[in-house]
Amino acid sequence: MTPDQRASARPAAFDDPDAAIDHLVRLYADATRLLREAFADYAAGQPLPEGRVRCCYPFLRLRVDAFNRIDNRLSYGFVDSPGTYETTVTRPDLFGKYLREQVYQLIRCHGRPVEVGMSGTPIPIHFAFPEGALMTADLSVDRLQGIREIFDVPNLELMDDSVVNATNEIAPTGVRPMSLFSAPRVDYSLHRLRHYTATGAEHFQNYVLFTNYQFYVDEFVRYARSALDDPASGYTEFVEPGDRVTRAGEDTGGIGMPLARMPQMPAYHIKRPGDLGITMINIGIGPSNAKTATDHLAVLRPHTWIMLGHCAGLRNTQRLGDYVLAHGYVREDHVLDQDLPTWVPIPALAEVQVALEQAVAEVTGRETGEDLKEVMRTGTVATIDDRNWELRDYREPFQRFSQSRAIALDMESATIAANGFRFRVPYGTLLCVSDKPLHGELKLPGMAGAFYEQQVGQHLEIGIRAMERLRGLGLQRLHSRKLRSLAEVPFQ
Repeated sequence: MTPDQRASARPAAFDDPDAAIDHLVRLYADATRLLREAFADYAAGQPLPEGRVRCCYPFLRLRVDAFNRIDNRLSYGFVDSPGTYETTVTRPDLFGKYLREQVYQLIRCHGRPVEVGMSGTPIPIHFAFPEGALMTADLSVDRLQGIREIFDVPNLELMDDSVVNATNEIAPTGVRPMSLFSAPRVDYSLHRLRHYTATGAEHFQNYVLFTNYQFYVDEFVRYARSALDDPASGYTEFVEPGDRVTRAGEDTGGIGMPLARMPQMPAYHIKRPGDLGITMINIGIGPSNAKTATDHLAVLRPHTWIMLGHCAGLRNTQRLGDYVLAHGYVREDHVLDQDLPTWVPIPALAEVQVALEQAVAEVTGRETGEDLKEVMRTGTVATIDDRNWELRDYREPFQRFSQSRAIALDMESATIAANGFRFRVPYGTLLCVSDKPLHGELKLPGMAGAFYEQQVGQHLEIGIRAMERLRGLGLQRLHSRKLRSLAEVPFQ
């Protein structure tokens, strides 16, 4: 850095959230620009200054010296005890609205300014290219191997989820974390999201639907195109994998070419101003995919995510096409056992439960409680990691499901709910019974085709209406206090 750049990077205090975030944007832009320029010189074979080429992430810091705060009802935007709180920041251009909300709440609640400066955490050269555009194909083997000698590269030691898991220890300096994720962890997930979903992070919306079937995606695409034709819908753009954008009022078939090959977990986004639209991700089948998607999506701090999928009905009284609203989970997916012990309860969140129940009643026309019971049952969902569980000794799964009072079984819902709990993202599950293996109704091709044709459209409409109801709630109400740990970070 030049002397002028070092001077501009000295910590500065701000009482105005807009000014604080603007300063973050400048610091980050300068740092990443210097790294990109240096890498261009390196790739061209030009000499570089001796030693490493290093620029660091900016930080946000808050110092609080008293327990007093304005409002004890808040679910985020405050600290529990006096101390110094700090976080590194990446992509303040992308997270500007989110950061302003968090900083505004902290300043309002504690009456203290925030500080902005440069941290000691280096920006890996790969992450200085937000769209993953680090070009190494034309470099010689020697130049490729020399990258880590000149530039910083991603360091897994800086990317663990100890703060998320509430297992972190306070640093010797006494500085406490301000957010759940460090900047390198956020950058890593932003790049993985693009890899898995084939859409840029800027397109993701704050209300997310997960599904495990392409049928739902096909229906979502039809809904999105119809919504764009309706000026009253409030939706402005539809984005498909490959960042193919269709705008409201345009009949061009979208800007950008459809992908020749779909990614592992394609994402589709029907956008509204303020990122208040809906994203749908087809995570495929299995708890590993569910964990992968939510591990990375969590850094975008969505307001809600909900699983819409199919399940095996475990009760003889259930019918194909009935809905299951999960209020508890039997977690036998195992992918989160080391991060979130199975003895940790995953509570149902009232706001999400009510929105889903009301949406089911509205879409199905079952306005009274007794009528609603004919098409929906609330209960425990068991999530397992063995798709062929039916081939076990019949007595073993029957006994466990009976003891747990489970009414449905799938392979993703508990993982998505548990990671929502873990990452403090409001979550919910609404499944549709597609087979009843314990009662001889198996998911066979002929039966499945008729079922999908009849039920998918209605199920998706319920999910969309639930999201629209949740959008009407304030963030302090939606982000429940029950998701806070005993020593929670101030950022939601």
